[in-house]
Formats: sequence, structure tokens, C-alpha cells
Amino acid sequence: MQILFELRYPSRWYTKLLMALLALVFFAVLATTAISGFLVYRIVKPQRTGSEISMASFPGRPEIVQFTVGDLGTREGWFFPGLRGAPTILLCHGYESSRGELLTLESALQDHQYNVFVFDFAAHGQNPGITTLGYREVEEVRAAIDVVAARNDVDPAKFGVWGYNLGAYAALREAENDKRIRALVLDSVYDQPQQMVKVGVERNGLASFPFMVRSAELSFEYLNYAHRQDPPLSRKLITLTGVPTLWIQALDDPELAAITRQMFLKAPEPREQAIIPHGNFVSMDDEDKRTYENRVVSFFLLRLPATGKAAR
Repeated sequence: MQILFELRYPSRWYTKLLMALLALVFFAVLATTAISGFLVYRIVKPQRTGSEISMASFPGRPEIVQFTVGDLGTREGWFFPGLRGAPTILLCHGYESSRGELLTLESALQDHQYNVFVFDFAAHGQNPGITTLGYREVEEVRAAIDVVAARNDVDPAKFGVWGYNLGAYAALREAENDKRIRALVLDSVYDQPQQMVKVGVERNGLASFPFMVRSAELSFEYLNYAHRQDPPLSRKLITLTGVPTLWIQALDDPELAAITRQMFLKAPEPREQAIIPHGNFVSMDDEDKRTYENRVVSFFLLRLPATGKAAR
């Protein structure tokens, strides 16, 4: 009882010091939790960039296609026709990007007679909601493949998928369970969405604060509690046996490059590795973009040839 009384009404110097330290720790934890909570909010609600592009005047004869993603609502995609009955390449944009920023890559693929489909994930482009950094985005990838596979001018059993960070995670997660995906290009992929949260905290310059990264990860995990049992992608990589996969690492994004390399080393054959000096396709200069596009197109041409009949 005397100890409790001393803690409640400290009179000795060491008790006062202890209470001051406890108060400091309490407020530090409170501040860290508040700041990390705000960071996670900023991460799952990225600033959206619209795709203000007139499809009527865009080359390649694109078609607007709408599809529904469970309880996530309606999505709109752009379908660019290639050879009739040829494979389709699905382009999955990265975090804080949009479909409109991938049109030069789309054109490079369509020029080689592929059908190409692009769309925006939740919380990107014109779509509302929040991003789960891949947990639910896989449903959007699956719904996009389903709507394209239902067409009569594509090969419904042959899809290639390109993805960057968020898009790469969603693409790989779907490929581990979808035999229609016959070839993959994974640029700066991560194994678990929490790793992308860590990257987000680091990019905001707050990773050096004690427990900030872990606090942000816990906040994100709380928001996505329904996915707490989802295993890392690396546990099911064996299901990609026989699916050609190109793993791209960007030297200027060392955190994701290291994760991508670890996953590449665990991946089954056939696999290829590409190390590039600059990542994020949408921010590359024209020369780097052309080199990147040639690498991606060459991979698909070799691994998933665009065979079919001439488009009508």
C-alpha cells in the first residue's frame, strides 16, 4: 500500500524521476501511434490522378469495357485489340499511378499484335475507396481477366501480366491460383503488403523514429484484419513452375529490389532476372522507357507469342 501511495503521490526524487520517465514514454507512444496512424491513412488513401484521355482520338482503336469486382463496385478498363484470338497482356499499374500512365507500354505491346487491357485499382485513377496494397486488388485482377476472357476475339486461356510494386503483388497473387496466366513480368514486387507500408514510411522520412515502422505496420494490419491469415507470396511460388517469369529489380529502389531478388532466388524455372538502374516506368526518361519497353515486349514475344488471326 505504501508503494502505491508513493507512486500516486511521489515524494522521493527517484519516484518523481520514474513517474516523469513513465509519462515521457506514455506520450512518446501516444505520439508515435498518432503519427503512424496518420501515415497509414495517407498510404491507403493516395492522391488520385485522373486519366483525362479521349479514347475516341487515341490510336489503337481502344474499347471501353466495364466490369464488376464483387462488393468493390464497378471498374472501367480500356481494351486495345491485337490479332484476333491472340493472347492478352494485362497491365497492372503501381502504387500512386494509373492506367493512363501506361499507354506507351500498351502501344509497344499492341504494335506487336497483342491484345492489351489496362484499368485502375481502387483508390487510383477515378476509383474511390482505399488501397489494401494487394490484398483485395487481386480480386480486381481476377475480374479483369474474367471479363476479357469472356470475349470472342481473344484466346481465353492465354494471358500475360505485367505489374509494378502494387500491381506486381496483385498479379503474382492471382497467377499463383490462375492457370490462364502463362507469362509474368514482375517489377519491384514485394512479398507482403506490410513491406510496402515500411517503404511508405521510409519515403516520408520517418523510419528513423523508434517503433514508427512497426506501429504503422500494426495499424495497417488492423485495417486489414480479415487478411491476417494470408501467407506471403513466396510460400506458393512453386505453383509458378512452368510459367515464365521476368523479375525486374531497380537499383534506385533498394528496399524493393532486395525483396524482389529474394523472391527471384526462391522462384521455380523458367525464370529471368533484369537489373535496371532506374525504376518506376512512368517516371523514366524517353530513352530508358524505350529500353524498358523493348525488354518487356521481347520477353512476351519469346514466352507468349502473339499468334492468332488479323483483327477485324
